[in-house]
Amino acid sequence: MKDVLLIALFALLGASCAGLAGAVVLRLVRHRSVAVSLAVVAAVTVTAMLAGTLAVAQAMFLSAHDLWVVTVVVAMAALVSLAVALLLGRWVVARSHALTKAARDFGDGGSFSAPRGTATAELAALTLELAATSAKLDESRRRERALEASRRELVAWISHDLRTPLAGLRAMAEALEDGVAADPDRYHRQIRTEVDRLAAMVTDLFELSRIHAGALTLTPSRLSVYDLVGDALGGADPLAREHGVRLSGEAVQAVPVEVDGKEMTRVLANLLVNAIRHTPPDGTVAVAAERREDTVVLSVTDGCGGIRDEDLPRVFDTGWRGTEARTPPAGAGLGLAIVRGIVEAHSGSAAVRNVPGGCRFEVVLPAAAG
Repeated sequence: MKDVLLIALFALLGASCAGLAGAVVLRLVRHRSVAVSLAVVAAVTVTAMLAGTLAVAQAMFLSAHDLWVVTVVVAMAALVSLAVALLLGRWVVARSHALTKAARDFGDGGSFSAPRGTATAELAALTLELAATSAKLDESRRRERALEASRRELVAWISHDLRTPLAGLRAMAEALEDGVAADPDRYHRQIRTEVDRLAAMVTDLFELSRIHAGALTLTPSRLSVYDLVGDALGGADPLAREHGVRLSGEAVQAVPVEVDGKEMTRVLANLLVNAIRHTPPDGTVAVAAERREDTVVLSVTDGCGGIRDEDLPRVFDTGWRGTEARTPPAGAGLGLAIVRGIVEAHSGSAAVRNVPGGCRFEVVLPAAAG
């Protein structure tokens, strides 16, 4: 038993010395290729075995011939281990380089294409993560391009919409200043109308900038959809009378919701104004509200004649004005973009679809608990 303990002790001492030396070497080459690290690990393994064997052999007083044989056997094992470690390291490094090149390609604006061939579990997992990240980046790039195009379009339309009333205001102001206005009171009324229009446009731009910046602060409270719709219909009634459009709110259920009353009133007002302006005289704009499972669906149906199918996905985009049949006489196409922003801030969604004779805008909101 004593001999066995001595052999174990000598083997442990020899292997420990080799292990410590290997740890130092690994620390020195930690910034090098994984192939070098694998070679060092293999060398440490064989060296530890060799050191332990030689220590035991010396303690057992083996003959020179036997010691030489043991050394040769261990050396051959070391050579084979190093060769296998280098081959494995080269394979891992080659796969890593291929993965790095693929990652660089999609980082430069391309799409990620996983390298062919087998890989270790870790590299395979990293490949899947890079593929998922590439898909997210592609989607983000598409949204960014669409948003940038929408912004350019908005700037062009805003410039046009501002130029027209400003030119009119300047002409009327010069006429009043020169005393050549035939009806000054009418000019004053027209100036007030144009100023109100510009103020409304600036208000919409400010609201939209708050939404895009994530600075929209909501103060939700428990309200009845019936009351919200009633207030919105009352506010839109003068405009409806001016355009000869009938308003209908008979299919509205008294369903409770947790919303910011001011912002949701703005949503309904924008939808109603949009519907009234695009509904011909003697037409009807119908508002409905119902509960569907855990949501409340508010809808506004107009008589605009419908929207082209290819335009439906763009209806809520910033600056969208639609086809010739739906081009409004005023405004910058911000109302529906504001609607979507406010609704999404309430964890809801906004959508539009064609119905016979017109289109239906639907706002889906979470129903109030209890």
